[in-house]
Amino acid sequence: MNRVKVLFTFYVPSGGVDTLNRLRTAVLKRHGIEAHLLYLSTGSGLQNNSDTPIFTASSDEDIHHIIHTHHYDAIIATSDIAMPGRLRGLGYTGRIIFEAQGLGTRDQALETIQMGVPYLQAHCDAAVIPPTDHLLDMFIHICPWLHRFVIPNMLDTDTFAPILVDTPPYPVLAWVGRLEHNKNWREYLIISSELVKKNPKARLWLFHDPTLANPEDEVMFRHMLAEYGLEDKIGIFINVPHSQMPIYYSMIAASGGIMLSTSLLEGFGYAVAEAISCGCPVLSTDSDGVRSFITHNKTGKFYPIGDVKAAVAEAKDLMKNKKLREYIRIQGRQHMSLSFSPDRYAISFREMMTALRIFH
Repeated sequence: MNRVKVLFTFYVPSGGVDTLNRLRTAVLKRHGIEAHLLYLSTGSGLQNNSDTPIFTASSDEDIHHIIHTHHYDAIIATSDIAMPGRLRGLGYTGRIIFEAQGLGTRDQALETIQMGVPYLQAHCDAAVIPPTDHLLDMFIHICPWLHRFVIPNMLDTDTFAPILVDTPPYPVLAWVGRLEHNKNWREYLIISSELVKKNPKARLWLFHDPTLANPEDEVMFRHMLAEYGLEDKIGIFINVPHSQMPIYYSMIAASGGIMLSTSLLEGFGYAVAEAISCGCPVLSTDSDGVRSFITHNKTGKFYPIGDVKAAVAEAKDLMKNKKLREYIRIQGRQHMSLSFSPDRYAISFREMMTALRIFH
C-alpha cells in the first residue's frame, strides 16, 4: 500500500472544523494516509492538540516553505476560496480539493461559491462536501463541471459517550456556538426566558469562544441578558477543552435539561451531533446539516425557526415526557454510533484519493 501525504488548510483551529481535523488525521493515519494541518492563525483548538503535525502560518514565505518541504500529494482547502489560487501561485502542482464546511447561512454559502467559480475552475481538481442538501444543490447548479465527492463527517463516539456524573440541582438549558448571526443566539435567550418563567429553577449554560464572537453580537448579548432578567440565571463557559465536553453533555442530560440549537443553517453541526452521542436530548431548528442525525421524536426534536411558542412546547415535552425522552436518548446514541464511524470516513476518503489517481 503506497503511503500518501495530504495537507488540510483552514483559517483557525476552533469549532467544528478543528474537531473534524483532529479526528480525521488520526483515522487516516491508520488507513495509510499521513495528514498534516495548516491554520492561518492560532486559536483555542490548539489546546486540544494530538500528535498530528500542525502548522500556523499566514505569510507566503512560510506557506511556500511548508508545501515544498513536505511534498504533499493533495491539499484540501477548507472553506477558504482564495487558498487554491494562492497555493498554485506558490508553485504547488499536486491535487487541490476545495472542501465546503462551515460556509454560514444559505446566502453566505451562495456568495462564497459564486465568487469562487473562477478559482474553482482554474485551480481545483474536485470539491468535497458533507451530505447537506443546500450545499450539494449549489455545487451541482453553479459548478456542474467540478468533480464532487460527498463524504459524511465523522464522530468519535467512544469519547463522546454518556458518562456517570454528578447531577446539577436544576434543569439545564444549554447552547453551544459562536455569538454571531447564523448561530441565532437571540432565539436561544428568548426561548430560555420563556422556559425559566414556567420553571424558575431552570438555568442557562452557554458555551462559546469569545475570540470568535462578533463584537456587536457580544454587546447585544449583554443587553439582552439584562433585558430578559437572565444575568443571574446563566453560566457562561469559555473555551472548554473539547475532551471535557462529554462531561457537560452528560450533566445536561442527567439534570433533566436539554441542548438547544437555534442555527439558521449548519453544514454539519458538530455540537449537536456530539451532544446526541452523549445521550443529551437536543431541540433544534431544521438547519439542514443536522438532518443527517435528527429525526423528529426519534433521535431529537425539531421546531420551526422563529416559532418561540412551538419551541417552548417541544422543549417542555422533551423535558417532562420521560418515556419519549429516554427513547430519544437511546435512539440518538445508537444512530450516531452506527452512522458516523471514523473508519467509514477514512474508506470514503481513500476512494476519493483513488478516483483522483492519488492512490494507484
